[in-house]
Amino acid sequence: MEHERKNNLNGMEMEKGNKESGSRKGLELTMRVLALVLSLTAATVLGVAKQTKVVSITLIPTLPPLDVSATAKASYLSAFVFNISANAIACGYTAISIAILMVSKGRRSKGLIMAVLIGDLVMMALLFSSTGAAGAIGLMGVQGNKHVMWKKVCNVFGKFCHQTAASVAITLLAAIMFMVLVVLDAMKLPQCK
Repeated sequence: MEHERKNNLNGMEMEKGNKESGSRKGLELTMRVLALVLSLTAATVLGVAKQTKVVSITLIPTLPPLDVSATAKASYLSAFVFNISANAIACGYTAISIAILMVSKGRRSKGLIMAVLIGDLVMMALLFSSTGAAGAIGLMGVQGNKHVMWKKVCNVFGKFCHQTAASVAITLLAAIMFMVLVVLDAMKLPQCK
């Protein structure tokens, strides 16, 4: 009778463990899908950011100003190109990792979890670094730099600056998603065989 009770308890503990494991897998899948959507959105928003304005330039104070068409585009600044590329890489990696984790289902070995952990860590670092680079250039556009005589451009290209700011914020959220995924992956390692 005592043996049956122990078996019954072990069965309930295993069932409880399976429910917790299932909820963690659901949380991980949700986080990965969210990271995929965020990185895709950030790359798209910054990739299509473009604004053309007519700017008046005064060459000589006695002459009338010269009107010149100027365009602001993300591809003109290497930090923005880096941000778009980093988001595209993270998006592609996330799609592949979701497919791998869906195919492997419950048969996740320590090696697979370690590979995904390292991949998530690399994506997190890549997105945080691209956020910093794009954020620094964006701040330069908002404030300018008196020391090197770079003028503000966001007062002229407001729409472009708003799009880049939105993309940088979305990239930061995607990087935070990867940081949470790294923590979830690290928590799974001691449980693996």
